[in-house]
Amino acid sequence: MTRLDDATADLVINELHQRDVPVVRLDPGDFPDRLRLNASLDGHGLTGVMLTETRTAGLAGIRSVYWRRPTAYVTGPGQVERWCGDQARYGLGGVLAALPGAHYVNHPWRNRDAEYKPVQLAIAARCGLRIPPTLITNDLEEARRFAGQYSPVLYKPLWNSPYVGPGNRPLTVWVDDVAPDSLDAGVSRTAHLFQQRVDKAADVRLTVVGQRLFAVRVDSPGLDWRRTYDHNGYTLIGTPTEVAHAVRAYLDAFGLVYGAFDFGIDHTGRWWMYECNPNGQWAWFPGHITAPITDALADQLQHSGEPHEH
Repeated sequence: MTRLDDATADLVINELHQRDVPVVRLDPGDFPDRLRLNASLDGHGLTGVMLTETRTAGLAGIRSVYWRRPTAYVTGPGQVERWCGDQARYGLGGVLAALPGAHYVNHPWRNRDAEYKPVQLAIAARCGLRIPPTLITNDLEEARRFAGQYSPVLYKPLWNSPYVGPGNRPLTVWVDDVAPDSLDAGVSRTAHLFQQRVDKAADVRLTVVGQRLFAVRVDSPGLDWRRTYDHNGYTLIGTPTEVAHAVRAYLDAFGLVYGAFDFGIDHTGRWWMYECNPNGQWAWFPGHITAPITDALADQLQHSGEPHEH
């Protein structure tokens, strides 16, 4: 389940093709113009088909679902268009969430539950992961107090909303340092997340697929390594046993099969968790890192999550 321009899904689809595993690529955003749905419910459960312009998928025959980056259901400015979009979301979306016997990586509702950063941090702490002191607030004075007490402090968006600047140019709100005197009345406009900056030696992206963990040390010249992809160093490293147990408990708490965790490693070697994207990217890594992650995801889909020999 993903959009057409998804390089991450492309790698997994190509691997499944090489294994002669039948794959259908669907984007719910194509509904209703380029995707048709016929679903029946009776005493025998859910049956029927979904039809794209080139493929047909029988609902009862779908063994696994890789839920990646689908586009939004089509809506418009008028109430009729909004009504149709809601019917699509709850109709097609409900069918896609109830495929009989399918193994989801991850189930869309589990992804949704795990996308809220306050919940992520609370569950992480409960599972034994180390998290930096964090404040979520719309109170200017409290934000200034926190920034003074825990300096240096970072600001992080709670959600990466699409934002477009002049000339229809996409903009990003990056993780950045904040000083107490830089905070103003804008804090009161909405919820903000402030977090003590870890005195880090490096970052780690830990990608977990089922029982397999792929920890990549990221050495970056900047504060937010997402701004310097081409200048970062990427090295596969081991995962400390206590971190491995804790992230497994974290995924189990949310009912997830897959998770992309971001950590910072301080100069004493301690791992500090920042967040977990239940649908995080990994395809920008060098080939020797993406290959085993691709293989692990293909295994999950081909074998429906059952243990097997590697």
